[in-house]
Amino acid sequence: MQKLVYGLYSKLLERGLPSDQMPKHVGVLVDGNRRWAKEQGFDAAGQGHAAGAKKITEFLSWCSELGISHVTLYLLSTDNLIGRKALELEELIGIIVGLAEELAQIGRWKLQVVGDRDSLSEEANLRLQQVEAKTADNPGPHVNLAIAYGGRKEIADAMRSILRKHAQQGSTIDQLAEIMTPELIAENLYTGGQPDPDLLIRTSGEQRLSGFLLWQSANSEFYFAEALWPDFRRVDFLRALRDFQRRHRRFGS
Repeated sequence: MQKLVYGLYSKLLERGLPSDQMPKHVGVLVDGNRRWAKEQGFDAAGQGHAAGAKKITEFLSWCSELGISHVTLYLLSTDNLIGRKALELEELIGIIVGLAEELAQIGRWKLQVVGDRDSLSEEANLRLQQVEAKTADNPGPHVNLAIAYGGRKEIADAMRSILRKHAQQGSTIDQLAEIMTPELIAENLYTGGQPDPDLLIRTSGEQRLSGFLLWQSANSEFYFAEALWPDFRRVDFLRALRDFQRRHRRFGS
């Protein structure tokens, strides 16, 4: 009975969401995997990370069905690389790389890794490069996998890229200063050429960005869900979309 009521409520919510008002780009901080594992009585955090990985495939299917063209998933931060124990980190990276390969095998999404690739092992990097190459021509939604990602480092990397390009062209600092614009910086971010996220969702009840898409989120709407990521349901996502569509986005006007 509960399943029937849930299904009817989910359909009712979706029916009330105009397709032309859907966000083009949704970013998600997939938070709460470790707490979920603890609440379920598991000894190892890896059980939570594995459950979270399964949820991502389900979530991306929802996005595809709803016509959302870009998704960015915050899977591993630069802070995680420093703060997590070596054994958990190794297991987590293995789960993330395995997830990327499973998504590539499904063949629905164009996958792009965004983050500090140099901080990952040679094997992980090679496998992720193969995932990108395999999915490069997929017509489906564009999915950014934020792995070893930090918003401040992304901006610093963009500035370094701009400086290197103009140094190779023989430009002076004064000449570069004349053409330095927000648009130029945006072009050199990991997500260069993509629309900025309209909606950022964070699960687990935490209400902070944790360095996620710092530049790109200047005009984003934020939605904080109480559910831990493995427990995040389609109805929770539909509620986030309903909340987004009810807001009046002024963009400074």
